[in-house]
Amino acid sequence: MAILDSKGRLFGKVSILDLGAALMILLVLAGIFLFPGGSGSVAQVGTTTRPVEVDVMVRGLTVRDPQALLKAFEDEKKTKIIIRNQPYGEVDVLAVQSLPRSVAVPQPDGTVKSLPDPRPELNYTIDMLITLGGDAQIVNNGAVLGNTNIKVGTPMELEGLTYRFNAPVVGVRILDK
Repeated sequence: MAILDSKGRLFGKVSILDLGAALMILLVLAGIFLFPGGSGSVAQVGTTTRPVEVDVMVRGLTVRDPQALLKAFEDEKKTKIIIRNQPYGEVDVLAVQSLPRSVAVPQPDGTVKSLPDPRPELNYTIDMLITLGGDAQIVNNGAVLGNTNIKVGTPMELEGLTYRFNAPVVGVRILDK
């Protein structure tokens, strides 16, 4: 009996192609389970992590009790963020500053004064500047949170126990360790 017959079968029973495919599958499985590799992706090699502060501005957020929302930020000290529809995780809330709502009022002498807006519906809206803090990867073109570059104008969504709203980034500061 010949080792290889005219149809390419070993000992007349197993095809060489089938044997090669089974060997490749075994090698792939061995590579996955015996040598799983290091943690993290290749893209993270050579990057440094440093603390960053990110300022986001909220304009015209309608809320039943604006002061309770400000107090919630101060009490919780953390918020979850979603950057370009990709969940990132929790970051620290470093500061929350309520911004005044004002209106430009022309004066009889031709000048313009900024005065508090008297409209009653503005009792249910709030403008605020929120400073968030966390660790980001620093690459050649800036800070990266959750595989997204954080720059002025990047849309961000903040989520907590009783709120979820959008706010664009208005400032990014990379701090020294």
